[in-house]
Amino acid sequence: MEHHDDVHTASDQEGSPVVYDRQWAPELLDSARCAAVLLGLLLLVDRAAGSLTAWRGALWAVLAALLFAVLCPARVTAGEGWLESRRLLRTRRVRTDLLVSVRCLDGVAQRLVLRDAFDARGELDPQVLVNNPDLWLRLDEDARRSVTVGSLLCGTTALRRIAERIDRKTAETVFKVSGLE
Repeated sequence: MEHHDDVHTASDQEGSPVVYDRQWAPELLDSARCAAVLLGLLLLVDRAAGSLTAWRGALWAVLAALLFAVLCPARVTAGEGWLESRRLLRTRRVRTDLLVSVRCLDGVAQRLVLRDAFDARGELDPQVLVNNPDLWLRLDEDARRSVTVGSLLCGTTALRRIAERIDRKTAETVFKVSGLE
């Protein structure tokens, strides 16, 4: 029986391994729990106040559904030469072996924006790569291929920063496991 924390791999059409975000399912459940708790609290407070009606209940359900849509994580999948980010209503696939640019957008939620030679654009949270070394290795190998081919014009700095974050997390884990923290 496969444990949900195991590395999930499959094969795409060419037979190369496909890797998935291992944290996606727990994050999806957390999003659903947050939305359910909000709905339950809103219904409870409204009922306690004596103002709960069918319309108000429907309004609270819509509000909880919107919260779920906002919190729902993207499902990130990668194979040789491609990376896919799947959200509720949209799927974006980028050719990672033909990257043209990689940018890290800072803000409330950090985003890594990948653009390929065919003008396809994909976004993902850099923490997904930090939490999933197999995804990072797949992206890094393909990005190096893009540099070799000469298509990656800007973005090596952003990739280097992510590599440093991953190396730092790995070192912290090694120190923690060995008792040297």
